[in-house]
Formats: sequence, structure tokens, C-alpha cells
Amino acid sequence: MHSRVIFVVSGVGLLLALVSAYLFSQQPKALPPVFEPAANPYGSGIYANGIIESDQSQGANVNIYPEVSGPVTRISAAEGQRVRKGDVILTIDDAVQRATTEQLKSQAEAALAVLKELKAQPRPETLAVAAAQVDNAEATLRSARDQLAKQQQSFDLDPRSVSRDALDNAHNAEHVAATNLEVVRRQFELTRAGAWSYDIQNQERQYAALSQAAAAATALLGKYTIRAPADGVVLAITAAEGGYVSPQGAYETYTQGLSPLVVMGAPQSHLEVRAYIDEILVHELPEPGQMRARLFVRGTNVSLPLTFARMQPYISPKIELSDQRQERVDLRVLPLIFRFENQPALKLYPGLLVDVYIAAK
Repeated sequence: MHSRVIFVVSGVGLLLALVSAYLFSQQPKALPPVFEPAANPYGSGIYANGIIESDQSQGANVNIYPEVSGPVTRISAAEGQRVRKGDVILTIDDAVQRATTEQLKSQAEAALAVLKELKAQPRPETLAVAAAQVDNAEATLRSARDQLAKQQQSFDLDPRSVSRDALDNAHNAEHVAATNLEVVRRQFELTRAGAWSYDIQNQERQYAALSQAAAAATALLGKYTIRAPADGVVLAITAAEGGYVSPQGAYETYTQGLSPLVVMGAPQSHLEVRAYIDEILVHELPEPGQMRARLFVRGTNVSLPLTFARMQPYISPKIELSDQRQERVDLRVLPLIFRFENQPALKLYPGLLVDVYIAAK
């Protein structure tokens, strides 16, 4: 009885093992692809990863970084809005810089007032006072001389009529009056000559230095207003009102890094595609005038012809197009830029990853 049970259990175990082996040997059915990969439209074509950019004569996009730091006080443009060169996009808090600028302007104006004062010398009222002092000194000298003459004449007639001490005092008074007249005359000439040329030159330099400081402060004040550097479209604004920005950019919430404060592109009637060609396939490229290429939008059946625009003749390490700034050091690529007419119905925007096929030579 006991051996029969063991035999039955062994048979059941063997059956389960056979069933399990059969089930695990079956390959799962492959899932259909999310979208059909782009097919090579050419008999001999070169595949490349591409990224859509604004249509510009050079570069990819216009990345704007502020030259000053502070919180954003106002945003005057919206993402996707067309702007013209010089239009205000946003402003940064400039209260401190504005006060500094006003202070330097006031100092420059004060220096200019002093310079004008020096150049306007002599002041008529001051010159009149100096002239009156000369007249007073001349009258004092005449009086002293008259007193000396009278005492000298009396002394000559009768030495006992005037003491020697009184005569000496008259002589001293006449000498003091003459000396004082010489002093006030020279003071009059100094006043009439006006400010010294060295004082004027020194004040001119002080005014020039303060004016330049005020001009520099005014120029720096203008940096607190971010304006469009050219006609174009605002693609992205990475800061909100109240957010802090610096010359390193603005803190991007989702990438946890610093990004350009404003990204601008050209008007999007036309767009460009930057295609990265593997270095081992560069020799297969045809001449620029004979280059044919097509763009394929991933996940769709959209395909557009491309027109060759330019080449960046510099092979560099490939950068992952995931905004993580990781280099594949074992792969180097040559950037080719193609141009195509944008169709709003297709909803193609800068930054979109696409597939590109280029007809080989």
C-alpha cells in the first residue's frame, strides 16, 4: 500500500514536470511595435538622428542669460509670441541699481556745478568787494601819510612839539598802510584772474570720472530689462514672476539644473533639422549640391523632403539628445543642417527628435 502511494505521487510529479517544461518552452508572442520605424526611402541611404531647430543662419537657438541677478518682477511676453528686436520680454528687480544710478548722476551734476562755478569766476560781487578793499586801503594809506607829514612838519619846526615816540608811530602806521594796500591790490588781481587752471582741470577730470560712473551705472541698469536681441519667436521662458535668476540662468524645476532664462528662435515659417552623421558614414555623403534627404516624424506616417542648408565642418563626440549632457566618447558625428517649410497642421516644433535618411552618393 505504501509503495503504491509513492508510485502515484511520483507519477503526478513527473506529469507536472512535463507540463511545466512544455509551458516554459513556449516563446511569448512578440508585441506589435508602438509605431512602424521609418523605412529607408533610398536604395542606399544613410540614417541619422535629427532634432528640429529654428531656421537660422547659424547656431541652433538664441539662449538668453541675464547679466545681473535678482527676482523677476514682470514678464511682458508669452511663450510662442512673436517679438521684434528691442521688445521687452521680462524685467528683473532693479531697485538697488536704480538708486545707485541716481546717486551717481547727482554726484556728476554736483561736480558739473562746481566746474561751472570755477569757470565763471570772478564773481562780479566778489570782484566789487576786492575793489572796495583796494579803495579802502588807498584811503587808509593817504590818511596815514597825511598824519605822518603833519607830525614830521611840526617836529621839523619844533622838535619839542612832537615826541619821538609819536613820530615813530606815524612812520609805522604809514608803512603798515602801504603794506596793506599792496596785499589788497594783489588779492584784487588774484580775484580778477579767476580760478586757477589746475583747479579747473582737476574739476573737469572729477566731473568726467563721475559722468562715466553714472553712464556705466545707467548701462548696467538697462541689463535688468531683458529685451529681444532680434526678431523672432519666444520658445521658452524658464522663470516665473518672483523667481530668482542669475547670470547662470534660471533653476529648471524638472531637470533640476540651470537653464537659459529665455530661449528664442526665428519665425517658424521654415524650420531646420540638425542631423548627426556617424563618422564612419561621412565618406558616403554626396556633394552638398547633390544631397537629398527626407525627414520622418516618429510615431506617424509624416515624411517631408529636406533641403540642404549647411554643414558644420567639425566632427565632435555625439551628445545624447536627452538633455542629460552625457557623451558617447566612442562615437563621433558630423552635424548637417537641412531646411524645410513648416506646415502648422503637422505641429512640428523646435526640440522634436526625428529620423533622417540621406541618399548616399
